[in-house]
Amino acid sequence: MRNLKLLKSLKSSELQGPGSPQCFCVRADTGSLLVASHYSITEYDPRTGQVVTEASLTAEGFLPEDGSGEVVGLQELAELESACLATAGGDVILFNLNTCKLECVGSVDSGLTSMCWSPDEELVILTTGQETIIMMTKDFEPITEVGIHQDDFGEGKFITVGWGKKETQFHGSEGKQAAQKKIQEVQPAAAWDDRRPRVTWRGDGQLFAVSAVCPQTGARKVRVWNREGVLQATSETINGLEQALCWKPSGSLIASTQRHPNKHSVVFMEKNGLLHGDFTLPFSKDQATVKDLLWNSDSTVLAVWLEDMTAGEDKQVNTYIQLWSVGNYHWYLKQSLDFGRDSQKAPVCVCWDPERPLRLHVVSSNWTCITYDWGWTTERSPGLDATDNANVAVIDGDKILMTTFRQCVVPPPMCSFELQMTSPVNQVTFLCRPQRTNQLAALTSDGRISVYRQGMKATVRTVCVGFFFTPFILQLQKIRYEVTVHQDEPLALRQLLWLEDELFVGVSPGLLPTSSTLLMLRSAPDADDTLTVRSAGSEVEVDGIVISTVHCSQTGTVALQLEDGQIRKLLWDRPELSVEEWRDSSGCSINFPVPCVQTALCSISGEDYLLGLTDRSHLYAGDTELASNISSFAVCNDFLLITTHSHTCRCLQLSALSIKGLQVALASDGVQNDETLRRVERGSRIVTVVPQDTRVILQMPRGNLETVHHRALLLAQLRKWLDGLRFRDAFESMRKLRINLNFIYDHNPKVFLENIKTFITQLNSINHVNLFLTELKEEDTTSSMYPRPEGSPVHTPPASGQKKVDVVCDALRSAMESMDHNKFFLSILTAHVKKTLPELEIALQKVHELRVNPPQAPGAVNAEEALKYLLFLVNVNDLYEHSLGTYDFDLVLMVAEKSQKDPKEYLPFLNMLKSLEPNYQRYTIDKHLKRYRKALHHLSKCGEEHFHEALQLVKEQRLYSEALRLYTADSAHYKALSCAYAEHLMEQQQAEQAGLLLWRCGELASALQAFTSSSSWRNAICVAQQIPLPPDQLALLARDLAEKLTEQRRYSEAALLLDQYAKVRSSQLPHLLVRPSHSPSSY
Repeated sequence: MRNLKLLKSLKSSELQGPGSPQCFCVRADTGSLLVASHYSITEYDPRTGQVVTEASLTAEGFLPEDGSGEVVGLQELAELESACLATAGGDVILFNLNTCKLECVGSVDSGLTSMCWSPDEELVILTTGQETIIMMTKDFEPITEVGIHQDDFGEGKFITVGWGKKETQFHGSEGKQAAQKKIQEVQPAAAWDDRRPRVTWRGDGQLFAVSAVCPQTGARKVRVWNREGVLQATSETINGLEQALCWKPSGSLIASTQRHPNKHSVVFMEKNGLLHGDFTLPFSKDQATVKDLLWNSDSTVLAVWLEDMTAGEDKQVNTYIQLWSVGNYHWYLKQSLDFGRDSQKAPVCVCWDPERPLRLHVVSSNWTCITYDWGWTTERSPGLDATDNANVAVIDGDKILMTTFRQCVVPPPMCSFELQMTSPVNQVTFLCRPQRTNQLAALTSDGRISVYRQGMKATVRTVCVGFFFTPFILQLQKIRYEVTVHQDEPLALRQLLWLEDELFVGVSPGLLPTSSTLLMLRSAPDADDTLTVRSAGSEVEVDGIVISTVHCSQTGTVALQLEDGQIRKLLWDRPELSVEEWRDSSGCSINFPVPCVQTALCSISGEDYLLGLTDRSHLYAGDTELASNISSFAVCNDFLLITTHSHTCRCLQLSALSIKGLQVALASDGVQNDETLRRVERGSRIVTVVPQDTRVILQMPRGNLETVHHRALLLAQLRKWLDGLRFRDAFESMRKLRINLNFIYDHNPKVFLENIKTFITQLNSINHVNLFLTELKEEDTTSSMYPRPEGSPVHTPPASGQKKVDVVCDALRSAMESMDHNKFFLSILTAHVKKTLPELEIALQKVHELRVNPPQAPGAVNAEEALKYLLFLVNVNDLYEHSLGTYDFDLVLMVAEKSQKDPKEYLPFLNMLKSLEPNYQRYTIDKHLKRYRKALHHLSKCGEEHFHEALQLVKEQRLYSEALRLYTADSAHYKALSCAYAEHLMEQQQAEQAGLLLWRCGELASALQAFTSSSSWRNAICVAQQIPLPPDQLALLARDLAEKLTEQRRYSEAALLLDQYAKVRSSQLPHLLVRPSHSPSSY
């Protein structure tokens, strides 16, 4: 969706000579022009206006002095530092560019009709007056000579395997009628055809094509030959085929023209001679003649050189040059140069520059040389607010194809609507005023400016082939301005900017070839339909050629770029128009190191910068290079979006970065969860960015469009919406673009909780509230998935001690219950279920209450719907188990009926439970649900006969502590449980605790045994005295305990025990103990 925009034009009228130019070519190394006329050959530098070298062709006798001679071909040979030209008389001449000497290297008696060198300058093809082709080397050694007209098809002749006749074969879209179609008679070439052969080479130099008039039929045929001079293929018979011929440098197609009974077309042929596509020229059948077709060096633009067939009243014909490009299989007329009816200004030679693909050279009859430099640009509306429709204008001849990407994405060549002009369009510009950026002005080839504004009445939205028309289409104002600017050549006014309602700024050629004139065009005081330069202060001469102008709608700044990369600021809002150097905040002059083909103004860290992208993919901010692999860029609001040759799209926030930060960001490969980077399809280019939205429109190399929602743009817009409490807009965008909904809370938890009723009211949808609840997680998405931009404030959640999910669920549930309990009943259930510990019993109880007391409010949810929804959230088996846990059999049956369970499975079980005593029933349910603590609690209430069962449950599930709390300390049950607990502790090697438990319940013998095994001698002596033991047994016990203490090296305790309870004398203690204890006493 790009247009060709004129960057600069260089007109040079200093070259003068006898006769008129016949051939010319461009020197690749110097850029000078080699022009051959009826009398001489001249090397001319259009930038300086100086003749570099010149030689007479008549003085040497190569051309007659009366001017009747003709040069049929001219080619620069860089390796030989010479130019080769061929004359109609048959001479092949070398012109040495250093010595200015002419040398005849060969001659053909029958004369020459054309000369064409191969792209590698290794071979030359000459066509003679005898209708033959001579192939020679660069040293002019003949390789072969063959006749142009061959009876054979060539080596690529199609092979038929004899599968039926033509009448029985498939004829495609032509249908069965094609079988009965009579073969049309071959029509001879048009009367104005010069009958001369045309030769063109393929870009790789392996094949060349020759178009010549067949002597038998009088019609033109195209034959394809290889590098050895062997015929490869002959074109099919094409009635109306004309003389123009040019092989696309990329090698895919050969372009020619064909005159049909009802139209005039440019047709394409494959190397096998078969037709392969065409497009129609915007002329009637007998209106214009195509003089030549010329592909540029990168095969992106086809130039069509035409002139009218019928002369006007002044007996002069109009001459045109049209520039065509293709996208999505549609051919667009991008530029139309109208040279008028003056024969002296009419082009006689046209060619593309071999080094610069978009530079076109034109030489007129009066020796005037004009060089046009073009650049690809996307004409998009410059608005930054939501009123801008993200318009993109595509020039297609006398139509402007408008697409409003805010309303719809229409793939080219289709569009939202068309604007029909009276003349071909050369340039489009949008109004640079806030709230009015949808208005458009078009500069046409007749020098008029047409202004389009939105209509006041909305048109009806009508569906057409899957698309709808926009509600406010652009309508032509009553004024179509005439521009009173002196225009000697086409496109004298370029780089048009529409700054205010009736104020335009444009660039025209300056007084010198190296200068430009800036014009401020306003409506004339005496004529509302005329734009003119009102005063001398409305124009200013710029020392340098202006190649781009750009306006910033935020600041009103207009920046200019000169052809050498210098940057200037245009002061247009003052009484007199003036230009000054572009300076930074420190006062230093800022310029681009090299010229840029795309520019845009932006603010980086509060300072204005001019961004520029070169044709070598280097991106500059002033004189600082930011990156070197950029394929396209766009500035929208506070963001810079770029696409790279590594197939990525980056989105960077300019206010948060410095120039150094931009360089670092563009040089990095991105990290995990880097919101500024995303992958895109190979060759993607930015078409436009929808302002105050998240959509970025990309165009693929083949022409189709793709809409992406860049994560950085999306998150920035979401943060803006959430800060403005626009929860619905944020939610809808996040839901559609799969952004985690936790971000709504995580962005600012405090604000969300304070405005939770606003959140519910704006969503106004139970399903949306439920969706939000079901996506809640404990993760903080602002620190993991969507990190906050640097420098932005961090909003911490309120310190309540609860988990995030529980806080949000409780807050939403409380708000919904206070607002409308019946309306938000399902969402309230969701809030219970989605908590960290799901409150399924509460949710089931609410459903049961709904069944018992159904609400009378209209639209309220009934119990069956609520239960069905609950089953959607929770596994049916889990819900069944939890319903059992409520001990409500009606609720259990209600859940079971909604499940896939077989009634034979659950009904006997439920009937068995109903037959049990209530406490034992609950015990059975809890044991089934493995809620053993609750089961023990209910079983303890079942009486004496179930104690053994309770004791068994305690032992199996080790619920000793819980069991002891359920019985009184003086009961036999308590004693039995204590003994069981002590036995368990003994197994766990906790004998002392077991002894204490046994001592407490009165089992003194067992307690003494436990204390003895654990070497707890104090407790053991106390229990022994409480039994009481006889003195001799007590002494024996003391000796046993002392022996164990000695083994544990507790010597002082052992000595104390022997002394006080075993009645051992102090003198005997050393013999009983191994050695004296050095450990401190334990008491």
